[in-house]
Amino acid sequence: MPSSVMPMPSAQSSAAIAASGLRKSYGDKTVLDGIDLHIPAGSVFALLGPNGAGKTTVVKILSTLVTPDDGQVRIAGHDLAADPQAVRAAIGVTGQFSAVDGLITGEENMWLMADLHHLPRTEGRRAAAELLDRFDLADAARKPASTYSGGMKRRLDIAMTLMGSPRIIFLDEPTTGLDPRSRHTMWQIIRELVTTGVTVFLTTQYLEEADQLADRIAVLHHGAIAAHGTPEQLKRMIPGGHVRLRFTDPAAYRHATHTLHDTTRNDDALTLHIPSDGTPHHLRTLLDHLHTTGIEADEITLHTPDLDDVFLALTHPANQPDQQKEDVR
Repeated sequence: MPSSVMPMPSAQSSAAIAASGLRKSYGDKTVLDGIDLHIPAGSVFALLGPNGAGKTTVVKILSTLVTPDDGQVRIAGHDLAADPQAVRAAIGVTGQFSAVDGLITGEENMWLMADLHHLPRTEGRRAAAELLDRFDLADAARKPASTYSGGMKRRLDIAMTLMGSPRIIFLDEPTTGLDPRSRHTMWQIIRELVTTGVTVFLTTQYLEEADQLADRIAVLHHGAIAAHGTPEQLKRMIPGGHVRLRFTDPAAYRHATHTLHDTTRNDDALTLHIPSDGTPHHLRTLLDHLHTTGIEADEITLHTPDLDDVFLALTHPANQPDQQKEDVR
C-alpha cells in the first residue's frame, strides 16, 4: 500500500476531541502506538478497524475508563489527565453491550440515569418523558425493558446516555445485531443528534454505516492510524475505478476490443473494463470517444472504489506495523 495517508489537522485548533501521541499496552502487547485524533465539534467521526485493532480501547481511554500509558488528550476543552471529572460531565457513552436493566421499565431506567446525574426529581421526570417521546418509546415506557426488541433497547440505551445533555457522545458499535430497519432508524437518530451541535464518536464494523454518517473517518490497524480523511478522500486513495462496457453482439464486442486500448477483457461475458477515475471529465471524454469510433455498448456502468475496498487494502496482512507507522509520520 503506497504512502498516501492524509495528515491529521493540528490538534491545537478548536476541537471537541484532540489527542496526540496516544499509547496503550497490556503487558508486552502494544494496543495503541502513538495515535493522533482531531474531531471538530458538531461532527460525526468514525473509527474503523478489524477486530482487535484497538477501537474499544480508544473509546475507553477517551471516556476516562482506562488510563493511557502516554499521550495528551483534551475533550470539550478539558485536559483528560488533569480534570477527568469535567470530561465525564461533558460526555455520554453507549457501549457495545446494552446498559439497559431489563428488570425495570424503560421509564424507570431513565429515572435511574436522572438520579445518577443528580437531577432534581421534577427536572429528571420531565427530561425522561421528553427523551422517551423523542425516541418513540413513550407507549412502551411503563413496560419491562426485557420485553423490548433489540432496536427499542438500543434507542433506550442512547436516550439514557442523553439524560445528562452531553456535548460529546461515544457510540461503540451501536447497531451491531440490529435488523436493517432498526439500523436505519439509528442512523436517523445520529443525524438528528448532530444537528443539535452534539459531537458523535462512532466505532462500527459496518462500512456502509461510516460512509452514510461520518464527516471524517480514521482506519486503525496494528495500533496506528493507517489513513484518515473524508469518505471521498479515502476512496480516492485506492486504485481500481473503471467503466464497464457490456455487449450482446459479438461483432460489436470485437470492434470495441480492436478499437479501445488499455482495457481488461472478458470474452465469455462480452465485457470490457476501462480504467477510470470516475470524474465527469473522464466520463465525457470516454463517451465522446465511443460515439466517434462507433462503439455501441448495450450497458455502461461505472465502478468506483468504496469503503470496503479501502478497508481491505489498508488492513491487508501485508501492511505490517512498521510500514504503517512510517506512513503515518
